[in-house]
Amino acid sequence: MNIVEVFKVLGNPTRLAILQNLREPEKHFPPQDEGDVTIDGVCVGSIQEGVGLSQSTTSTYLASLQRAGLVTAKRMGGWTYYKRNEANIKKLIELLGKEL
Repeated sequence: MNIVEVFKVLGNPTRLAILQNLREPEKHFPPQDEGDVTIDGVCVGSIQEGVGLSQSTTSTYLASLQRAGLVTAKRMGGWTYYKRNEANIKKLIELLGKEL
């Protein structure tokens, strides 16, 4: 995990908000027709609606979070679902404790 890249990704307030809101998806995103938010994650459409951005911008932000290792993606049919990568977030917190 590259700390500089993670900070670049989290330096954008909307990407940070998406990551924070994925901690409690039922509270921050509209209900979705398919998939369980805890098991499968949150559909891109629900995230888009929750943050009020275009689909393309939302997808770009989610891809950045995924490349940084902060979220995982799961394809189900024609949809992609995202959820926090808690294991990597924990590693990042531990790494920050050692580096700072």
